[in-house]
Amino acid sequence: MNFEVYCDESGLEALTHKEAHLYTAIGGIWMPADYRDIFKEHMNVIKEKHNVYGELKWNKVSPKFYNLYEEILDYFFQTEQLRFRTILVESDKVDNYVFNNKDIELGFYKFYYQLLHHWIFDYNNYNIFVDLKINRDKNRLKSLRNSLDYSNLTSGIPQVQGLPSEQSLGIQLADILTGLTNAKFNKEITSTAKIGLITHIENTYLGNTIAPTPKWEEKFNVFKINLQGGW
Repeated sequence: MNFEVYCDESGLEALTHKEAHLYTAIGGIWMPADYRDIFKEHMNVIKEKHNVYGELKWNKVSPKFYNLYEEILDYFFQTEQLRFRTILVESDKVDNYVFNNKDIELGFYKFYYQLLHHWIFDYNNYNIFVDLKINRDKNRLKSLRNSLDYSNLTSGIPQVQGLPSEQSLGIQLADILTGLTNAKFNKEITSTAKIGLITHIENTYLGNTIAPTPKWEEKFNVFKINLQGGW
């Protein structure tokens, strides 16, 4: 099958300023490629229903737009074609000096690899789209694609491409779910609307608090990476 993956990050500043947050998160939405147009249609219908035409972002959640974001979350959890995975990185345990030749950007894309690699399965093709950013090394996305392609010999990775988030509803949904998950782990939420959305999915869909999940969890997968080694 052909799949598309749409990715975004939350709390990225914690990789360079460890006091900013406890965690950085990188998350992705997986969907069959032939579902993309239906996905876009459903998302736009929800936006139009709530008279919203701009970019959707976790940082834009407020009481005024609570019903909009609640409906988007309902759509995700009620749609079998959509899956979400996020990797949580404890910022104070990241040592780029020892492991990445002092290259923070390299370390960041190694985490991206960990997010993607474990959900690339044999005999499929994956086109991957990430939130567009200016990298010091212009070959970062090419190197990420090559690494994924090399380590997944029976699967195809035709492209890893940067897209402006305002042009991709898939990246916007990844932003919402990644931001929501990271906010829960960072324990910094003061917004009643954001607390309400977290409580909504915990009570309605998860049946428990948002926490690291087993590797085989397919709908809402939370991978808290162990940077200390061991079992």
